[in-house]
Amino acid sequence: MSSKKPLLRALAREALDRPPVWLMRQAGRYLPEYRALRAEVGGFLDMVRDPAAAAEITLQPVRRFGVDAAIVFSDILLPLEAMGMELRFDERGPVLPDPLREARDVEALAPVDPARDLAYVGETLELVKTALPGDTTLIGFCGAPFTLACYAIEGGTSRQFLELRHLMYRESELFGELMDRLARVVADHLRFQVASGAEVVMLFDTWAASLTKEDYARFAEPWTRRVLAELAGVAPRVVFVGGAAHLVEEQLALGVEGVALDHRVDLEQAFLLAGGRTALQGNLDPAVLLATPAEVARRTRALLERVRGRPGHVLGLGHGVLKSTDPDCVAAFVEEARK
Repeated sequence: MSSKKPLLRALAREALDRPPVWLMRQAGRYLPEYRALRAEVGGFLDMVRDPAAAAEITLQPVRRFGVDAAIVFSDILLPLEAMGMELRFDERGPVLPDPLREARDVEALAPVDPARDLAYVGETLELVKTALPGDTTLIGFCGAPFTLACYAIEGGTSRQFLELRHLMYRESELFGELMDRLARVVADHLRFQVASGAEVVMLFDTWAASLTKEDYARFAEPWTRRVLAELAGVAPRVVFVGGAAHLVEEQLALGVEGVALDHRVDLEQAFLLAGGRTALQGNLDPAVLLATPAEVARRTRALLERVRGRPGHVLGLGHGVLKSTDPDCVAAFVEEARK
């Protein structure tokens, strides 16, 4: 029997009278209610580790906008912390002060039991599940192995990933061992999230766009496929690689239920390229939400017109909501989908 939830139906490529709609980073600092809660609870990691706070943040955009999905308030790097790496956040973003550079660093990584080491994520999902409207889908997520490796080796964000590339090219065996460990933890974490209530899992490969096609096929895709294979039949799977117009075909070939597209990819052409293999999510430019609500509605309407009648479309942004976004513009975006 088909689900009544619009997102699940869209990922099954069923024909719908309107596309389901939700936004990456829909819960966050652009919302006044989020900022108020953060002032009470503390820093970002304090909120993530507090199931009651994380559940409330997850639910805020559902209440305010009526989006068709809630994505758990969490972070892609939590598995690295669970493996024994110190993780903190500053004004620049995530920092891992003791990056992995040698074999002994990789060997020191601890095995992870998500039910023990990431239990707070499961508790958050359980709390959200009980509070969601009946037609709203709950999404769990994790970073893909390659992206986790980028952060673990660089010690944070990077423009050129020099330490990563040195290890990747010159010590490929050690890099492969690290990727094996990361793939195991990512797959286990996503399974745990499904067991805790997630109905869809999303794999964010934030930094894979930095790779050429050749290097993506060698250094990232095999471990992405390994994770996705373990989740096949467990829950619908969606993958996202930001800024990766050159890797669209590779994403479509992964055999997942959904591919989220960066806003620099032509959505209509992507549907033709997909040929019914997968649902597509996206892909309005997040910067458009910095315009007026009327302009947001116009641009959203134009995007929807280009793919009208195509089953398997999930309306969303081509990346996450920007910090300075006006909530009224998010409301205009969601409302246009509902029309």
